[in-house]
Amino acid sequence: MSLSLHDFQYYLPEKLIAQSPAHPRDSARLLLLNRQTHTISHHRISDLPNLLPPSYDLVVNNTKVFPARLLGHKATGGAVEILLLHKLSSARYHVITRPGLKVDQTIILSPTLSARVTHVAGRIRTLIFSQTDPTLTESLAQLGSMPTPPYIKRLLKDPADYQTVYAKYGFSAAAPTAGLHFTPHLIHTIKQAHAWHELTLNVGLGTFLPVKAEKITDHLMHAESYTLSPSTSLALTHLVHSSRRLLAGGTTTVRALESNLANHPSFTPGTFSTSIFMYPPYRFRATDALLTNFHLPGSTLLMLVSAFVSAPNTKDPFTTFAASLLGKAYAEAVQEGYRFFSFGDAMLIL
Repeated sequence: MSLSLHDFQYYLPEKLIAQSPAHPRDSARLLLLNRQTHTISHHRISDLPNLLPPSYDLVVNNTKVFPARLLGHKATGGAVEILLLHKLSSARYHVITRPGLKVDQTIILSPTLSARVTHVAGRIRTLIFSQTDPTLTESLAQLGSMPTPPYIKRLLKDPADYQTVYAKYGFSAAAPTAGLHFTPHLIHTIKQAHAWHELTLNVGLGTFLPVKAEKITDHLMHAESYTLSPSTSLALTHLVHSSRRLLAGGTTTVRALESNLANHPSFTPGTFSTSIFMYPPYRFRATDALLTNFHLPGSTLLMLVSAFVSAPNTKDPFTTFAASLLGKAYAEAVQEGYRFFSFGDAMLIL
């Protein structure tokens, strides 16, 4: 089956693109989609403890979003926007810039901080900064802002709105947005009946880079790093061999889990790199249920969720997104006025 980018399109009125998060977080709406019975029902995130079957345990991505968007200017005066992607050393980062820069071009960020392009590889630039750690990290944190996606036009009033309440580790250039819906009270309630596990995947281009290739298999997936701790690995291995089932909190969690089992005979602790690309008819090995936001048309995340809701994971072969069960759920969400994308509402797929 050869799938094209056109197969993953849908209509979304611009007014449904959420520009700010729900307050409180768990007041966001939740569409429950049952893959086996094809039923759809409408709830709130706060209903999640009552909607989860007793046999399900959760895994979430506890990565921390760094204020990775920087504004500077070239020596000639032209404005430059930088998005930090990956720390290479105490003074070197992989970044993307707007506009694209050439080797040896310099960006001035403040009277005491500048950066020079040392390498160009496609969209990615390597920058070496004029400071080193720990001073550099402190300067970047002071100068940077939270890297909300370009479709969010409003300024972020509170940086904490783009951070999960359980963020602990890592360096991400975007939030694992399904996790933004959790509150401390909701987590406490869930833990009364379900185990809660955490891993860390550093969100980067592999998650949010748009697909440009018409034939989706021509799309280049950029690598992201993830860490599975020994305790989480052991717990997940035990879960697989018991009657418990696994609910992944977000697509970045799915990327880590599926990549780990695709490359090892069982869940294996350590820090790894993944460039896994999941689209129909990918067979999921680790994920039994999924909590996820509504994703952009033609995105790799929409392709991942499409695979989860179609054969061989269900009895429904995938032809196009519009004709699929997931496509019908999205159409109903549009009709019901759900809010879409990073600050929007969510789906629970069982």
